Amino acid sequence: MRQRAEAVEATRRRIVEAAICLHATLGPAHTTVSAIAERAGVERQTYYRHFPDDRALMRACSGLYLQRNPLPDANAWRAVTDPDQRLRHGLTELYRYYQANEPMLANVLRDAEVHPLTREMASTALLAIAALREVLVEGLGGGDRVRAAVELALGFHTWRSLVRHSRLSQDAALELMAALVNAARR
Repeated sequence: MRQRAEAVEATRRRIVEAAICLHATLGPAHTTVSAIAERAGVERQTYYRHFPDDRALMRACSGLYLQRNPLPDANAWRAVTDPDQRLRHGLTELYRYYQANEPMLANVLRDAEVHPLTREMASTALLAIAALREVLVEGLGGGDRVRAAVELALGFHTWRSLVRHSRLSQDAALELMAALVNAARR
């Protein structure tokens, strides 16, 4: 019985791993059940035994991916008492996260624009980013302008535009965004 349960779990894990890989390369909206089953080395009916609907698979994929690649811990940022240093510390950690997870984030955010289930799953991560923003805004003052500048600085697309398209270094992108936030404070 135990061996059977382990085999079932191993099959489930292969399916989730295959889906995560395809989501990072093709995107969730372009990943098919056939492609997942083929990559996992299972038949379609085996796939459906483990994941009767797309939402069940997406939850499993999101859960495993975030377990392996957790967002930075905003609560730890509160230990940095100087608001400007906290901003720089937070952006440094978030930009490292973006760099390490760029293919997946780019595909998920792209697909969230047109694929309702991907949008639903991505909304959890977007709420987490909003929580990061709140921690970084604390003590900066400046109201809506500062909040908007911090939100812009936290954006994956902002980071990608600065680092990939404009070819700034991580440090240069961080300095530019910190300067923007400080300009909004005045």
